[in-house]
Order: sequence, then C-alpha cells, then structure tokens
Amino acid sequence: MVKYSFNEDKLAYQRYKKMRVAHWNRVAYKSDKWRGFGGYYREQLKKVLQFVIPPGQRVIEIGCGRGDLLTALSPAYGVGVDFSSEMVARAKQHYPHLKFIEADAHELNLEEKFDFIILSDLVNDLWDVQAVLQRIKTITSPRSRIIINSYSRLWEWPLGITRKLGLAKPNLFQNWLTVEDITGLLNLADFEVIRHWEEIIWPVRTPIIDSLMNRFFVKIWPFRWFALTHLIVARPSPCNPDSKELPKVSVVIPARNEAGNIAKIFSSMPEMGAGTELIFVEGNSTDRTYETIQKAIDNNPHRLSKLLRQEGKGKGDAVRFGFKHAAGDILMILDADLTVPPEDLPRFYEVLASGKGEFVNGVRLIYPMEKEAMRFLNLLGNKFFSLAFSWLLGQPVKDTLCGTKALWRKDYERIAANRSYFGDFDPFGDFDLLFGAAKLNLKIMEVPIRYRERTYGTTNISRWRHGWLLLRMVIFALRRIKFV
Repeated sequence: MVKYSFNEDKLAYQRYKKMRVAHWNRVAYKSDKWRGFGGYYREQLKKVLQFVIPPGQRVIEIGCGRGDLLTALSPAYGVGVDFSSEMVARAKQHYPHLKFIEADAHELNLEEKFDFIILSDLVNDLWDVQAVLQRIKTITSPRSRIIINSYSRLWEWPLGITRKLGLAKPNLFQNWLTVEDITGLLNLADFEVIRHWEEIIWPVRTPIIDSLMNRFFVKIWPFRWFALTHLIVARPSPCNPDSKELPKVSVVIPARNEAGNIAKIFSSMPEMGAGTELIFVEGNSTDRTYETIQKAIDNNPHRLSKLLRQEGKGKGDAVRFGFKHAAGDILMILDADLTVPPEDLPRFYEVLASGKGEFVNGVRLIYPMEKEAMRFLNLLGNKFFSLAFSWLLGQPVKDTLCGTKALWRKDYERIAANRSYFGDFDPFGDFDLLFGAAKLNLKIMEVPIRYRERTYGTTNISRWRHGWLLLRMVIFALRRIKFV
C-alpha cells in the first residue's frame, strides 16, 4: 500500500496542530468547572455506542478527550489517544484503570490490534482524514470494526450559534464531511462501510419530548434527515487470505418427512474446504425419514455423516441442535426439501473463505422460480419482510426466509452467547441468526440461488400462522434493534 504523505504541507499542518492543541487545552481547563450544554448529547452518544460495542472488548478511542466515552464502554483493555496534554492528564486522573497516550492521530504508531477503533466527533477536526485512516489500518485485524460519528452539516449554523452564546464547548472551523465523503475516504484507506444510520434529533434534555424524538422519530423518514449526528460502522476491506489450513465445513440438514430427498442429498452434496460433515436432524417424521437417513449413512461410509433425533420442535430448534453437535469451522444450513440444490453451497463457502462476507444469506427472489416453487402470497410476504428487515438491520436483506445460510462457528458462538437479548421464540432459526449477525455488526452478503419446485412431500410452513408470527417478530425487533 502506498502511504500518503503530507510533508509538503508540513508547516501549514504544524500551525494547524499548534492552534488546535492550544484550543483543546483551554477547553480542558474550562471543563473542570463547566461541562457545557452538550452533556445530554454525550450521554445519548454513550448509550448508542454501548449498544453497538459489547463490554469486554479491546477498544481504542482516537481523540478521547477526558476519557468519559471510553470508560462507559467497559472495555477489557481500553486505550485513549489525544494530542491535548491537558485532556490526557485529566483522563489519567479520572480513569487510572485505562491507558491514555498523548499523541497526534496523524502520527499514531502502536504495535497492537483492537476489536473496536472509535473516532467520535473527530473526522471533522482532522487535517488529513485519509492519512489518519491509513494509520488506523495498522492497528486493525480482519475482524476489527471502525466506529465513526460526526455532526451533520445541517447543524453547522445551530451549533455555531450555541457556541457563540457560550452554551456549548467552543470549536474551531471544521471540515463538515458528509456520509458520502467519509465513505469515500474509508474506501481510499481500504475500509468498507457495513452500515450507517442517524442518531439524536433533539440534543436537549426535555421530559417526554427528548425520548420520543431520539428513540423513535430520528429513525423514521423524513425526520432522520434532521439528525444531529451520523454513525458509521466499517471494517478493513477483505484481502486474499494467506495460504493456510482450509476450514472444515458442517452442513446441518433439518429433515421432517423428507424420506424421498435423502438419497439425492448424498449424491449431490459437494466436498468443501478441508472436508464436509453432514449433520441430519430428524424431526419426528411419519414417513420413515430417520430410517432412510440411517440407511443412506450406512451406504455412504466415505461421507462424514451424523444423524440426530430432534428433542424439541421447529426448524430453529433443529438448527441449534445440529450446530451444537457440529465440528466444522464453517456452519451451513440446507433444507432437506432440496428447493435449494446442494450444488450451490460452494458459493456460500467462497464468500466466507475469501472474507467478502461474514454471514451469508441465500436469495430466492432474483432468478425466475420454477412453477410451483413459491406460492404467490408467500412471495408477497417475503418481499414485505425483506423491506422491513433491511430497514431494521441496516443492511440489505432481500430474502429473510431463505433457509440456506452460512457463517463461521466463532461468530455463531457469539450469537448464541447473546441470544437472551432477543429471546428464543423463532421457530425457523432464520431471524435468530440474522438479528444476532446484525447486532454483532457482521458483514452480511447475499448469494442469489435458483429456487426449485419440491419433488417430494409438502411444506411444513403454515402461511397464516407463521406469517403472523413473523409480523410479531418485526414488532419485537423494532424495540430491540431499531428503537433503542
């Protein structure tokens, strides 16, 4: 990677830096007795980032100020960086359990890796945003997340008036970057944006009104256009993985009354990675599915296979039971009805193995379907829920109900560990995984597949009963993901 240099502007930059260091030192002195009119804004911002960043992570905040935000995130290892000596001195005094460094973001030189890198209200104050982002790249791993929040340009005049009146911390002239500007700079520094959204439309503590405006209205069009701050979550752009040991794959296949499809699964399932494990979870069938699977396993000793009898009910329970007994590094789900052919699974594998995505979802709504593959009302329902969940999750999810999904085992374990946040009432298993992936800021990628007509048996989905349940889940997700 070619390093960008701003040596030609070194004198101008030094003047810029000297002026800003002096400014923030004065703000530090002033904040000993007066915190300004922005206390409510900062408290709201803490709540937002506490939702995005789970406790117990390795977190670094560039431009940490007094360290209040960093400590609110309860990191296992927390590092704050600021070029104001007075800010750093106060941070060390107030939060001795964290590490604080006096350094300029443009000259950051650390030999550590962090799970989360925070730039809170910083990019608008930097001399060279691209140079700082390239510096940050050196402290990231492929699983790191960059969290950026910055003021909306729409608030330039209101904030300026507030500061002139002495109601908020004074500030110097700023860059006022848009979301598109920041996204472009991230791309230039080899990062990619996972999602972005708006927060805080009412930055003043006002009973009832502030809660309504900042919890609900700011998430809804057209009110979100008037938000005070933009939030961006990004990750390092994927690169070609180094030559190393290939991952093992476990394919969990829930099977209830699917005896006629078992032989086809064995004959058409490709080998992926370092080996493919087939885990059948039989769900109390009435057509000898269990016996048929057992016979197929006996007839295919060259295939690594496992047969489990489901103890609970529903596909979601079957998937979780199968994942519990899986040995692979990559976990996949394949419906035993074969409406998605096993031959498509290597596409899912390649997305994960290449790093292009961290959670892979199949999409049945792009290519034309076979005649009886999906009933018309089911198709309408899928399109409605795809729009609803894309809005809820902040990432495009075109087909929420496609049963074919893939993810890394380590990410599934993180989702399972936080399952209590969303509850356990998803009979399909799709939303349990989608919600969890979105909460962990995983990069969701979708793979188009051709959806086939059933050749054996009938669907286990009840259109109206399960449709009502999905609508309840949308409402539930509004409270747990969107309106928090």
